[in-house]
Amino acid sequence: MADARPPAWLRFDTPSPDDTGRDDGEAVTVAGPATRTRAGLFDALADALELPGHFGRNWDALADVLADRLDTGPLTLVVRDAGHLLAEEPPAQLGTLLDVLGGVAAGARESLRVVLRDTAEPLSALRRRVTSTLAGVPVPPASPGSPPIRPGRRAGEGGDRLAGPQAG
Repeated sequence: MADARPPAWLRFDTPSPDDTGRDDGEAVTVAGPATRTRAGLFDALADALELPGHFGRNWDALADVLADRLDTGPLTLVVRDAGHLLAEEPPAQLGTLLDVLGGVAAGARESLRVVLRDTAEPLSALRRRVTSTLAGVPVPPASPGSPPIRPGRRAGEGGDRLAGPQAG
C-alpha cells in the first residue's frame, strides 16, 4: 500500500486572523479559485511564476519549467483558498499534480515547498483528497449538492454505498 502521509515539501495551513492576503519573502501566491481546472491551474501558475510564453500548459511542461525555476533558487508556492485546487477535474489529475511536484522536488538543486492554505473545513476536505490520492484511493472533491461523508466512514461504506450490481 502507498504511503498516505503528505511529503515533506507539502504543507497544509490555515490563514492567521491578521492575514493580509500577502506572503512575505519569496513566496509565490496563486488564487485557488483560478485553479479549479487543469487549464486554470496552468494559467495561474504561468502568471504567478512569470513563465515564458512558450510554456506548453501540460504536466511535462510544468515539470520542466519548475525544474528550471528551481535551478535559480528555492521556491515556496502558496495556493490560497486551496480547497478549489483541481476541484472540477477527475481525482487522477490531483495525483498527477502531486507526482509532478514530488518529482521536481526530489530532483531539484534548490528546495520546493508547496503550501495549501484555506479555512479549516475546505482545508480538511483537501487534506482528505490529497492523503487518499497518495494512498492510491482518490476521493472526488465534494460537489455543492453531495452529502458529506459521516466521520469514521469512507465513501462507499454503509449508507454511502453507490447503487449498482452487488456480488452475491
